[in-house]
Amino acid sequence: MSIPYGHTRTRVAARHALITPDGHVKSNVPGITGAAAVILINEAMGAGFAQLLVAFESGGRAALPANGIETCGYFMGGGGTVTIGRLRKKVAAGAFFFAPAGSAWSITAPRRGTQVTLFQKKFVPLAGAPAPRALIGDSGRVKGQPFLGDPDARLQVLLPDEPAFDLAMNIFTYRPGATLPFVETHVMEHGLSMLAGQGVYRLEDSWYPVAAGDVIWMAPFCPQWFVAMGKTNASYLYYKDVNRPAL
Repeated sequence: MSIPYGHTRTRVAARHALITPDGHVKSNVPGITGAAAVILINEAMGAGFAQLLVAFESGGRAALPANGIETCGYFMGGGGTVTIGRLRKKVAAGAFFFAPAGSAWSITAPRRGTQVTLFQKKFVPLAGAPAPRALIGDSGRVKGQPFLGDPDARLQVLLPDEPAFDLAMNIFTYRPGATLPFVETHVMEHGLSMLAGQGVYRLEDSWYPVAAGDVIWMAPFCPQWFVAMGKTNASYLYYKDVNRPAL
């Protein structure tokens, strides 16, 4: 359905945002070539991390140097070859990876139209914990677990829940009518991308219809709640910061 001129579902507030595909604008991102890169969330809106959507053309690539930034990525569609230091693997849609701070990484030989969501943040080390390790995996091999006992809301935890990791990347899948069991209010910040289906997301005191392709930012302590609607499952990919002291 087309959107009338001068209208958009996008809303950017002080502590949350809904970014819809109709307003995407490409950015030139160093290290990413032959691709349309859209910076969806970053520090300019008050976030403590960055979220990007990268759509590759034939011959495109991403090659980022070793620095203090850690990156996790998810292949929304297509495929290519992911290299993190000495770890190298050909991947397809549904693949995910984690490149620790201090590791160079790349995506090469992507199929035309390959889309990858990237989450990036400055690594926060934890005294006494080892540095997190590089990972390349397949979400299709990660079993979804009932969330708080609800079989209609299943959570796939993609990265290890270990003290070494200061971020998490998960996929939540809901059957039609399933919901978060309560309005969550917590210290973790979120970046979220709707993968499939539709529903309504509550952010603070606003209620937003959402569908595949929409992106949401939630600041720490932003009240949030979701209900899946329609006739098919709804799912979303999301980031959060974890495993670090309160002060």
